[in-house]
Amino acid sequence: MIPAGVVTAARVTHESGSVDDLAAVTPESQRLAVAELLSVPSVEEAYVLSTCNRVEAYVVATDSAVGQAALAEFFDPVDDDAVVLADHDESLRHLLSVAAGLESVVLGEDQIIGQVRTAYEDARSAGGIGEMLEAAVTKAIHVGERARTETEINEGVVSLGSAATRLAGRTVPLEGASALVVGAGEMGRLAARSLAAEDISELVVANRTVSHADHLATELEVEARAVPLEALDTAASEADVVVTATGSEEPILGPNQFDADAADATVVVDLGQPRDVVPATDSLRTVTVYDLDDLETITEETRAQRADAAREVESMIDQEFALLCEQYKRARADEVIAAMYESADRIKERELQTALSRLEGEEFTDEQRQVVEAMADALVNQLLAPPTRSLREAAAEDDWSTINTALQLFDPDFSGDDGPIAPPMNAGSVVSESLLEATDDD
Repeated sequence: MIPAGVVTAARVTHESGSVDDLAAVTPESQRLAVAELLSVPSVEEAYVLSTCNRVEAYVVATDSAVGQAALAEFFDPVDDDAVVLADHDESLRHLLSVAAGLESVVLGEDQIIGQVRTAYEDARSAGGIGEMLEAAVTKAIHVGERARTETEINEGVVSLGSAATRLAGRTVPLEGASALVVGAGEMGRLAARSLAAEDISELVVANRTVSHADHLATELEVEARAVPLEALDTAASEADVVVTATGSEEPILGPNQFDADAADATVVVDLGQPRDVVPATDSLRTVTVYDLDDLETITEETRAQRADAAREVESMIDQEFALLCEQYKRARADEVIAAMYESADRIKERELQTALSRLEGEEFTDEQRQVVEAMADALVNQLLAPPTRSLREAAAEDDWSTINTALQLFDPDFSGDDGPIAPPMNAGSVVSESLLEATDDD
């Protein structure tokens, strides 16, 4: 029986859960998370996207109930209220929206498309990408690229790093300030560049691997230096602005690392997931701590500025989603057509060999043999051309009963013991479109 995969997805994001909820479901690695989902019986494909403000998991299973059970186990560490479950169509459309930047804290931010690509490579290396998710994720990346090249969705504040800089600037003057960025990864790099553009006097980059911090410091057009994490006590107490963006499982900054009696105020923006800064630090008189939830004021302004571009991107997603669904439908019909032709070809070969064996001993040339074989091929093609067209039309109209009937009529190995093909809403497994293009003229 032809498999009928259904995509089911679930997520915890900055909109549905708290910073602590996100921390609770953040996997050790995307690759290991995919492997965990694939270990569930009947889960055929899996894809996990984990960033500082979202953890999303997509599975392809034999039916939605299997997928939902696997995802419920995956997101078990948090309350159900923090988890958003999506069915086949909704999950596919959401993935396109994520890659386009419409679901990000900073509307249209550029970082997410790189994260979608990285998650795709991680899932591939874990064996999680099959025909269905291959089409879905590559379509999402395509939409993300179109959104950024054909619209102005990423104009202005384009990352959490730049949003953090703007938020800090509302609390302390940035011109002439001293800044500390903890973490030299992609988020830290974006924050450092954004701060350097604000005419600060000095920037210190702290990182576990000092060589990475030093490399980042040399890239900045401002006086900058690198220090190890062991130097945080001094670096934090001397900084006017601190932005943290590490992957540490435990907080790296707390009240003891700041001067409670300092004359000048210090602002700390915590972009870590889980938290980099102990919440009690905000109780100090001279220290103000912001986290991901506090960036909403900045992101709402960005959303207002990019409203027109967002509408363009929504229309783009509508078009690309329709194309993806059509691709799935055509592919499902292609699978059934292939099974039909394979069944007919087996019968043709059997009957052809029977006929030729009866002609042994007769004066029968190779040229005549070829004529008989060509006639057999022509008969198969002509007989199957009408049902081929009907199957294409049936898939386009979601008429899956016709497709099941075709299997029962043309595939002698189809028993139906597992029940009829269950269409994944508007989709099916993805295969080559060669038959769909070639068989009209057969």
